Amino acid sequence: MSNDQPFQPLFEQLKNIIDPYANKLICAVDDPTLFYLETTHIMKSKKPLFFGSVKINKNYVSYHLMPVYVFPELLADISPELKRRMQGKSCFNFKATDQALFDELAALTKVGYQQYSAAGYIKTK
Repeated sequence: MSNDQPFQPLFEQLKNIIDPYANKLICAVDDPTLFYLETTHIMKSKKPLFFGSVKINKNYVSYHLMPVYVFPELLADISPELKRRMQGKSCFNFKATDQALFDELAALTKVGYQQYSAAGYIKTK
């Protein structure tokens, strides 16, 4: 681990949560600081619908999960601990590993993927 990327192990842990969906989505970016997935669904803006990403920032690693923005009811049952990690409507920030929250985030990602699929935003390849 280099000094310029102290969050690399945390990034990899969070990437492992969303990576299982990469083969069913479009991986727009996969580099050491950003992993970005989008759907094949084209919005009115003529851009693909965003699914999620993991990004190393200066002081934390962010985990974006767009299904919770599109379907806010997905957030109804999240723990207060995970809720405290939220910034905005679809972003969760982490400075350290928290396996319990990562497990909860993995379950939320799975349900979000299922909601996107049910809504027709994800087509099987």
